[in-house]
Amino acid sequence: MRTKVFILTNNPKAKEEYPEAFFVGKEFLDILLYARDLIHLGHRLISHPLTGSVKPKETKYKSILMTAEAQSLDMKSLQLIESAIVTTEKFKEVKRNWPDVKKIDEDFQVIDLTLLQAGVEALNSSTEQLVAFSGS
Repeated sequence: MRTKVFILTNNPKAKEEYPEAFFVGKEFLDILLYARDLIHLGHRLISHPLTGSVKPKETKYKSILMTAEAQSLDMKSLQLIESAIVTTEKFKEVKRNWPDVKKIDEDFQVIDLTLLQAGVEALNSSTEQLVAFSGS
């Protein structure tokens, strides 16, 4: 039986590419906190919460793959998300005078989407299946 997986995201480009994604229009840290809440309900992380080389608080976009069906509390997922939250909170807010803020924002969306696509491609060759998630 295939494990059902969903996308938790705040990235409009990810939602556009994957309409079944569960969109939570919040900041980067809010996505991690939301994922932590789901983990406490029994969902597991499928992708690492700090993928890529873009520092937390430099971008506001984050997409995470998680199991859609809750089971028992997964301590590895809980440790990973708690560590990601602590790491994110350590970073100071980045204030930059970008020449074209809209373009840079779009670039950060594309970076997150590209990382997500790599994770979804890995799902296609595994026993996991991407599904819609209505929230817990």
